[in-house]
Amino acid sequence: MITISPEKDKALVEKLFCENGIGVSEFSSAVIAKFDSEILGYCLYDLFEEKDRKIVVHKVEPENDIMLADGILRSALHIAAERSIMDAFYSDSAPQELFIKLSFVKSKSEKRLDIDKLFGGCHCGCK
Repeated sequence: MITISPEKDKALVEKLFCENGIGVSEFSSAVIAKFDSEILGYCLYDLFEEKDRKIVVHKVEPENDIMLADGILRSALHIAAERSIMDAFYSDSAPQELFIKLSFVKSKSEKRLDIDKLFGGCHCGCK
């Protein structure tokens, strides 16, 4: 069975950020898709819960499995929404074209994701 859940191992989160050339901070986190112990994909993000309440997505893998990527992105955004954080953005390292395919881009100029899409169906083009 495939599971997608927040990663609690901070060392693994830091390793994934470093492997992707993304700076890690106290706000850095990840959701990871696994089949048993095999990592199938992940989303790397920073979640700011205090003053600047927002999530900033840095990376989603795999980019070539659109259905899995959709589920992983939704899982990360869901974590923010559970904390009543509805401002979602993506960084320069994020796969903008993937987000466009998934219909999650609300504003390219602001690099804003439409977190409200969480509450609709999959937009990955599957039939």
